[in-house]
Order: sequence, then structure tokens, then C-alpha cells
Amino acid sequence: MAHALGLARRGLGRVWPNPAVGCVIVKEGRVLGRGWTQPGGRPHAETVALAEAGAAARGATVYVSLEPCAHHGKTPPCVEALIAAGVARVVSALEDPDARVAGRGHAMLRAAGTAITTGVMAAEAAALQKGFLNRVRLGRPMVTLKLATSLDGRIATASGESQWITGPEARAKVHAMRAAHDAVLVGAGTARVDDPTLTVRGLGVTHQPVRIVAARTLDLPADGNLARTAREVPLWLLHGPVAPEARRAHWASVGARLIECAETPDGLDPAVMLAALGLTGLTRVFCEGGGQLAAALLKADLVDELALFSAGLAFGADGRAAIGGLGLARLASAPRLRLVSTSAHGPDLLSLWSRD
Repeated sequence: MAHALGLARRGLGRVWPNPAVGCVIVKEGRVLGRGWTQPGGRPHAETVALAEAGAAARGATVYVSLEPCAHHGKTPPCVEALIAAGVARVVSALEDPDARVAGRGHAMLRAAGTAITTGVMAAEAAALQKGFLNRVRLGRPMVTLKLATSLDGRIATASGESQWITGPEARAKVHAMRAAHDAVLVGAGTARVDDPTLTVRGLGVTHQPVRIVAARTLDLPADGNLARTAREVPLWLLHGPVAPEARRAHWASVGARLIECAETPDGLDPAVMLAALGLTGLTRVFCEGGGQLAAALLKADLVDELALFSAGLAFGADGRAAIGGLGLARLASAPRLRLVSTSAHGPDLLSLWSRD
């Protein structure tokens, strides 16, 4: 199962709206076939592994990181393929919460005489599938908030200089993390100041995450990097009802997808934004700030994981804070996360945090 989970990880960022699944077929101590969900979500992991195993799959044990699908979509159900292949046993980590499956896959296999074992490495599988599970259960994608700060929690000097706080090793890690998410999200302020491309670079990857900007009034550089590349790499703009028609027309004309969201007195409603992204099928969103967007997501308790890169320098109190105001009066009201791991990337430290 650990091997199946490792295979599943290869699909992260590439298979939405489907889950990233891994599958290993074993008989008499020998691996006969391996597979993981392919780009775009199909073929599924079981189909790939069965094709590799061929006729030898009869009587074998199948380890799969999520309950095999039991519904007809763009491809036939994996359950039917497993039954037709004559496998003797299926070991799965998690039951699929999708209403079209939700135990039916396991039930169909049992009815066909296939032995079933469930719950193997379930916690590890749930962590890997957090994005898919969030979308199905909560109607929104998983959110990873990335911050790159000085030792004193600043993302820029008082004058706005920020490139580069962290070193090349940390920046390479950020690109790898982008590649493992379906989309990269920033606020309008970050898009205006940095004029970013928000693409994955330097890793030789052939796919790019969707680029998303939360821009209440669509006040973004009309001829910046995002506008120039909107037809090359998907660009989605979350905006409010007050966004002027002229700006909507401009961004639509350059190839951006516009998604209107309700507002709160503080700006776009973060819960509404994520619900809208969930409806598109996105499962994993990598948020790279800025401070106001980070604060809005934390305040609404919508940050599932936080990746904090800390560099060995200090900017002082006049530097720009990584997280905007949260309006906290009591310590007990502060968002609290659980430390998962720490690792060094060149001279910088990455700490990964998770909400309970």
C-alpha cells in the first residue's frame, strides 16, 4: 500500500477533478503491474495496472489507495475490470466518499466473490487525498497557504523590496509544490506589485497549474505577464459584482475566465471563492498571498496546510507583514495549526503546518 500511495502522489496536480490514485498488483510475492491516475484523470490507476499485468492478474492481490470506482463516467467502472480480470483480493486504503461510489465498489467486488480488506494506511491515504476529500465532502478544494518570510515574519522591506528573501533551493521547492497543485492563487495586490507569471519553471514539467487571481474590481495590469500569457496557460479571475464592464470585457478578450463572487465588507468572500472553485472541479489550490488574502483565508478557517519558508534575515517592524490584520482581541481566537515537519532548503527553513 505504501508503494501504491507513492504512485498516487505522481498524479497530484495533474488529474483533477479526479482523485490521484495508485495501484499495485501482486501475486506470489512478485509485482505484476503498477499504475497511477493519468493526466486529465484517465485512464484510472487500476486500468493501467491491469493492462501491465495482463492475464497474470487472475488470482492476484490488488492494492489500491482508494476504493475502485463503480459508476460509468467517461470510462467503464474499474470494479468491472477487476472482476473481469479475476483478481482474488482487493486491498484498499479508503472508501470513496463520492455518492456514485461510497461503498458500492467494495460491495460489487464482494458480490463477485472477491476478498476485500479496507482501511490499510487509511490516515496516510486521507492526507494524500485531502484535496479530493475536501471537494466531495466540503464542496471546496484543499488550500495550501505558502509564506516566504524573514525571521520576523515580513515579506518585504518598508519600501516594498522582496526579491529575493529566500534562496534558490527554497524557490525550487516552491515550484515543485506548485506543480503538485491544480491551481496557484494570489491576491490582486501581489499581481500588481510583482507582475508574476505564476508558472512552474526549472523542473522540466509539461503541465501548468491554473493561475487564479482574486481581484475584486479586476484592477490588474492590462498588459502584464498574466494578460500576455492568458491563452497559453489558463488564467481565472475571481471578481466582485462591482467589477467594471470594460475591465470584464478586456480580460475576457485576452482569454481569461471570469468568475463572479459575492463580497463581504472586507472584500471578496473567501468561502464563496473556494466554493466556486470547487464547482469547477479543482481539488488542490496553492495560495501564495499576499497578506490580505492570507488573512482572509486564515480568519475564515479555510487554510488546510501552511508552508512557511523562513530566511535568516530581519526587516524590522516597518517591513510589510506576511499576514494582514485578523482583528483578534483574544489569544484563544487565533488560528492554530499543528506542526507536521521541518526541512532545510539551502540556508532557509521550511515548516509545514496542518489544521486539525
